Amino acid sequence: MAERTPTLTSRLLILGLVLSTSVFSGLAASGPLVARSSNWADLSPYDKQVLAPLAPEWDKLDTQRKQKWLGIVQRYPNMPPDQQQRIQEQMGAWARLTPDERRAARAQFKTLKQLPPEQRQEVQQKWQEYQQLPPEKKQELSKRPVAPAVGPPPAKATPATTPAPPPH
Repeated sequence: MAERTPTLTSRLLILGLVLSTSVFSGLAASGPLVARSSNWADLSPYDKQVLAPLAPEWDKLDTQRKQKWLGIVQRYPNMPPDQQQRIQEQMGAWARLTPDERRAARAQFKTLKQLPPEQRQEVQQKWQEYQQLPPEKKQELSKRPVAPAVGPPPAKATPATTPAPPPH
């Protein structure tokens, strides 16, 4: 498979999913998990309606993720319309990600969870600023390649740190 250069848009999409998932994960964890069928065909018509963006992927999800989404479905009718819409959009965006992008999103989520609260707040602020940009600016940014994700740059070997070859 050809390797894609990650664009700012794909990184920001993943970041948005990570941030919104962190918000919704609290919703999913706030109630008891209900043991229901794990197959798409066995879900209720209401569950299928709410989870429609995940339909193509549902049977591939692991049990824990299915339970998370089913927990959200339980609370969905009591959510404000804007939150319902956000959930639908996030499910659709997640379903469109490639497996590699999903892995990157999960890794990013793990990294963000480990940040100190003030740094997490800074990331959320940057995300909100991005969301406020006009579509043409987002489009411009989406065409730029992005440096590798969060983490320190790899250390460069210097003569002082490079071990000398062993004597023969």
